[in-house]
Amino acid sequence: MAKKDRIIYVCSECGYESPKWNGRCQGCGTWNTLEEVVPLVPGGGTRRTADLSERVKKIGEIDTDNEVRYHTGCGELDRVLGGGLVKGSIVLLGGEPGIGKSTLLLQICQYLGQSHSVLYISGEESARQLKLRAERLGVDSDRLFVLTENDAQAVCDTIASSKPDIVIIDSIQTMQIQQLSSSPGSLTQVRECTNLFMHTAKRLEIPVFIVGHVNKDGAIAGPKVMEHIVDTVLFFEGERHMSYRILRAVKNRFGSTNEIGVFDMQEKGLQEVENPSRMLLAGRPLGVSGTCIACVMEGSRPILAEVQTLVSKSAFAAPKRTATGFDYNRMSILLAVLEKRFGLVYGTLDVYLNIVGGFKLDEPAGDLPVALALYSGLTDRALPDKLIAIGEVGLGGEIRNVSHIVRRVQEAKRMGFEYCIVPKQALAALPKSSKTLRIFGVSNLRQAFSALGKLQEEEAAGA
Repeated sequence: MAKKDRIIYVCSECGYESPKWNGRCQGCGTWNTLEEVVPLVPGGGTRRTADLSERVKKIGEIDTDNEVRYHTGCGELDRVLGGGLVKGSIVLLGGEPGIGKSTLLLQICQYLGQSHSVLYISGEESARQLKLRAERLGVDSDRLFVLTENDAQAVCDTIASSKPDIVIIDSIQTMQIQQLSSSPGSLTQVRECTNLFMHTAKRLEIPVFIVGHVNKDGAIAGPKVMEHIVDTVLFFEGERHMSYRILRAVKNRFGSTNEIGVFDMQEKGLQEVENPSRMLLAGRPLGVSGTCIACVMEGSRPILAEVQTLVSKSAFAAPKRTATGFDYNRMSILLAVLEKRFGLVYGTLDVYLNIVGGFKLDEPAGDLPVALALYSGLTDRALPDKLIAIGEVGLGGEIRNVSHIVRRVQEAKRMGFEYCIVPKQALAALPKSSKTLRIFGVSNLRQAFSALGKLQEEEAAGA
């Protein structure tokens, strides 16, 4: 008599496994989240042994010359993927519903369909709805095939029989395995369906795109059970009421995770933004206090972003402090440095900090422009319009060097800026002189304030 299948209970929130059902999960403490899971392969029986010594190879004997990358026709997506879509890889594209995931994948089908067959599997939309959206986006490739199905095993069987060049699955939350009793979108279904698609992609060497929505906690497809299964995890960022979208690589086995792609959502789909700096600086106010330009590195790409601050008298005993696109704790540290080291008083004032365009300033090079913007907002004196600042601020008020300073300065010069304040240690790596860009090397914030004063006097005398 065969041994009875072992039944376990898995928490749909944290993945905790328990041999018996409990009302409360012992892993995360949530109630009524344990779901019954029956293993697909029954236990027991005699295990067969196999000798795989003939398949063992030296690492130097493995050939990588035949690595195939499919270009998607979208330069920003290829940049984030590391040069293109690798044959046999599985890519998870995550983001909030309505952010543009399905739109981007359907758009690249037009280019991929010129030389490859693409199978688009939809579990959310009917074939008629997909056709209407494709007409709106101008997608009419003859090699784009559509299948509306929710059964993951049937989908894998169809892929194995038709053997398309590229597969798109939209979305993983709608797929299910019939042998599992849990509902589609649960932790068990998401994990097992992803494993099924992964084995199919590796066995047939077919690249697969998987769309995954985020839950209320911001995790991709529920708990992050998919990130260790797939090869690449891409995440769409952006506010729904804003047209700009940022595609970021969270994990990439075939490229860097520092690259980003920038898109503009328009009526006919997503358009690539080849110059993000020009996009983020478009429409910025001139001659207004509390603003400064920063330069951050996203992979190999320097991007200029505008820092805006507003310092006003508080109507309450406890002043209000908010930061959008910048770490709130870091802003509090910079305010403390300005008060303690340089006698600037912000204790009774409201401080509002914003990085324009929905961009996030999350590296140390953004400290100096934020500090100068806060100084400008307090003194109500506008900084020069053609000024950019780069540097990290220490707790003693010193300015520390940052990486890729040459690329940052070159980007500022390319965008037409005339003045650049950098750490004094970086002067050795920068050109001695330039006709279009004046560089000021400073050791601390006091020297930076003095350089600002000279520039403001020069502009006042010139006016």
